[in-house]
Amino acid sequence: MTATETAVPLLSIKAQNEGLADEIKAAVLRVLDSGAFILGPENRAFDAEFAAALGAKHCLGVDSGTSALELALEAVGVGPGDEVIVPSFTFIATATAVSVLGATPVFADVDEDTLTLDPRSVEKLITKKTKALVPVHLFGQPADMDALLALAKAKGLAVIEDCAQSHLAKYKGRATGTLGDAGAFSFYPTKNLGAAGDAGAIAVGGEALRDRILELRNCGRGIGSAYHHVRVGHNCRLDEIQAAVLRVKLRRLPEWTAARRRLAALYRERLAGLPLRLPPAGGGGTEPVFHLFTVRTERRDALAQHLKKHGIGCGVYYPLPVHLQPAYAALGGREGRLPVSERASREALSLPMFSELSEADAGRVCDAVRAFFK
Repeated sequence: MTATETAVPLLSIKAQNEGLADEIKAAVLRVLDSGAFILGPENRAFDAEFAAALGAKHCLGVDSGTSALELALEAVGVGPGDEVIVPSFTFIATATAVSVLGATPVFADVDEDTLTLDPRSVEKLITKKTKALVPVHLFGQPADMDALLALAKAKGLAVIEDCAQSHLAKYKGRATGTLGDAGAFSFYPTKNLGAAGDAGAIAVGGEALRDRILELRNCGRGIGSAYHHVRVGHNCRLDEIQAAVLRVKLRRLPEWTAARRRLAALYRERLAGLPLRLPPAGGGGTEPVFHLFTVRTERRDALAQHLKKHGIGCGVYYPLPVHLQPAYAALGGREGRLPVSERASREALSLPMFSELSEADAGRVCDAVRAFFK
């Protein structure tokens, strides 16, 4: 990096929030002035607006993406003695959401191109104990939902979509999160739609499932009741201030998504011909949203060092598949069992990707990558 050049970050929350500062402050003050801080009008408005953005029947705000997964799984009946099939190449919360319910995560491999749950691997793992599948739309790439839903239907399994990285991604015309029984979303600040702290939501289609989640997220209270508790529940409510912030940002999500897709197209054009595996552009009914632009190369670590030397941010997601994490050693995971997940963990490198990234800076990233391979 020359003395006149500035660094290119992997992502920049500040760049996004600076342009919305006045609106965000006004939204926060609106909540403070209202005195309604828990399950108030901001929650109700955000639930309706996010459901409309997805084309979902219902949306329920919760306090984090992890809680969204846990509540959705519990609502479909996952509990002690059950097995839930999850991909190994994902953030660990996909698996721990199963474990905290007393069930066992069963780790499946991922597809070589999309790095999402591989239906062929899933089919081999289904047993009489299997209760549900959790496809993860990793890096904003939709999973092969037709095949996974067909398997689930044939075996009587629930499908909970992990949409932590796939806000507004589509699969054959439908938004991710609206294809299975429920979709769990994260609004962690770095997500495509990020709050000013932890926040999440669950998209659901059925009224019975919606009502169970409403009860579970609010201490097991019966709907409309203050002190009549119909089940053992949790305190997983979306904070009113976070709901207000999310409402401001949700209005910009379509344009931010379009910007990510333009940057992904630029990357694909300028990195073509290099010994890199690039993420799919879409097609076949999928419309990814590029939460991350993740390339793969056997020289991943050397490329990362080269980029950092030239002031280019990059990140490794994820350096160790979940079946090999020490937290799950008791399940007997071993090297070589899930070859695509293990290979991806050695090869995957994410390049800068956020909607405010300029084409000039994206070009600098591409120049640095090309220079490495020369």
